[in-house]
Amino acid sequence: MRLSLCMIVKDEASNLPRCLDSVKGVVDEIIVLDTGSTDATPDIARSYGAKLHHFAWCHDFSAARNKALKFVTGDWVLVLDADEVLVETIVPVLRQAMRQPHTLVVNLVRQEIGATQSPYSLVSRLFRHHPDLYFARPYHAMVDDSVGLLRQQEPDWQIINCPDVAIQHYGYQSSAITSRDKLRKAQTTMEGFYTAHPQDPYVCSKLGALYTETGDGQRGIRVLEQGLRSLEAEDSEGRSIRTPDPQDAPVRYELHYHLGIAYSRSQQIDRAIHHYQQAMAQPILDRLKLGAYNNLGSLLIAQNRLPEAQQSFQTCVTIDPKFAIGQFNLGATLKAMGQFEAAIQHYQRAIQLQPTYAEAYQNLGVVLLKLGRVTESLAAFRRAIELHEATHSTEAQRLQNSLRDLGFPI
Repeated sequence: MRLSLCMIVKDEASNLPRCLDSVKGVVDEIIVLDTGSTDATPDIARSYGAKLHHFAWCHDFSAARNKALKFVTGDWVLVLDADEVLVETIVPVLRQAMRQPHTLVVNLVRQEIGATQSPYSLVSRLFRHHPDLYFARPYHAMVDDSVGLLRQQEPDWQIINCPDVAIQHYGYQSSAITSRDKLRKAQTTMEGFYTAHPQDPYVCSKLGALYTETGDGQRGIRVLEQGLRSLEAEDSEGRSIRTPDPQDAPVRYELHYHLGIAYSRSQQIDRAIHHYQQAMAQPILDRLKLGAYNNLGSLLIAQNRLPEAQQSFQTCVTIDPKFAIGQFNLGATLKAMGQFEAAIQHYQRAIQLQPTYAEAYQNLGVVLLKLGRVTESLAAFRRAIELHEATHSTEAQRLQNSLRDLGFPI
């Protein structure tokens, strides 16, 4: 059974080698569709034995991905972007899934490196090379729509969710998400699709989230609420007359999650809490809900509902012990509850996971000082100041002044 890697790229010379190194010995064919690179991307692709093709960019990711699919000759298709890598340990699991005769799609957990709030997502990036599978939507292109249509005609086809991390995505690192031009182009593309498909809950989730991210919270709320209404057939009195479809759970989660963010930013806290709770109730992989649990915990701690906040953050670190911000927030909650020794453990764990976590060092210093462990406290504060100074933060000076006022010049 042959596996083909299928990619679209443009000016990815810095990322492409890491991506292609991750699939050595895994894929039988590499298809690279270049959409107009001006750097060494094409040469790098050829050096890895890729079959290189060219495509004039038309601001439509689906058009490009579908063009790339035409060159695939394998039995299965793995789709990666240049800023992603395949996790080596997951390969045996994927091979086993592909051997199942009725498997059509294997949904993969992607770890968003550098995304502190929602570090995991589920993506339909491994699927059978079938003539009726194709990408849809000009932005956030995916095969899910065609999968749904095919399964209506041939219901024996199965979708498998791989529960372990299969892809690591580096595109959410702070240096990679600061482009206002990138956000503007994404918004323009999604708005065009939304105008033609206002009832599409998936595009509502993505466009509404983008509006919220760029500061247009009210418009974000309107679009996100529209997405929920599209999933809920209602009678004349607004009562749901449709049984929830489990296949809608991922997009339903996204809609509730981003409504939680939007309502929180507009200080409508009760509504925000409601939507985070609805997000957490969706039947999806637990690790995909980390953002909702973490954000809910932050709202609860702000309301001084400390035991509930502790429970929410404890759920975070139970689901994923390597979730650094969850460890930090649990430490902050325990600190507020006066459980200093327990708080120290979680601050230290956050630092182990993220050695440049200035706020964790700073909070650790506070707790150690409260316990009279002055030498350890000052060491933590010094490290916090060093890290703050590295980012040119005024927090470094503020922290130094506060310590000086307490009689601890650093």
